Amino acid sequence: MDIRLGNGFDVHAFGPGDHVTLCGVTVPHDRGLVGHSDADVGLHTITDAIYGALARGDIGQHFPPSDPQWKGTDSAVFLRHAVALARDLGFGLSNIDCTLICETPKIGPHAPAMRTRIAEIAGLEQDRISVKATTSERLGFTGRGEGIACLATAALVKP
Repeated sequence: MDIRLGNGFDVHAFGPGDHVTLCGVTVPHDRGLVGHSDADVGLHTITDAIYGALARGDIGQHFPPSDPQWKGTDSAVFLRHAVALARDLGFGLSNIDCTLICETPKIGPHAPAMRTRIAEIAGLEQDRISVKATTSERLGFTGRGEGIACLATAALVKP
């Protein structure tokens, strides 16, 4: 049995807007997130965790931000690609653990919907997906409310 773990990390700055998209869910907020695609820091991080477990680079290698075709793209496209690549290589996705780091918006009320959406995109049971949040105790760029960071781990198994 081949078991692989991958980690992902991403950040996006706040900018103009009235919502953020996190883990595939629209969350009302007084600002948006800035990015080439939809700036979904959660799905970007999970995607990178899967690529990491496969030793297949990162999201920027598969979907370069310099390529205009990815402008405004729904990040579910990126996650579906990573999951399909894992399956093509004989791996099943075992579980995902995602931690959003921000002062606002509050993640707890939206975490169940985020778990459901990730499960839909990744083809996993919801009980194999964890979405949680923490603050940085008002330290650093997340603590100053300048953006959101995310850390994720994905486990892949090949029988």
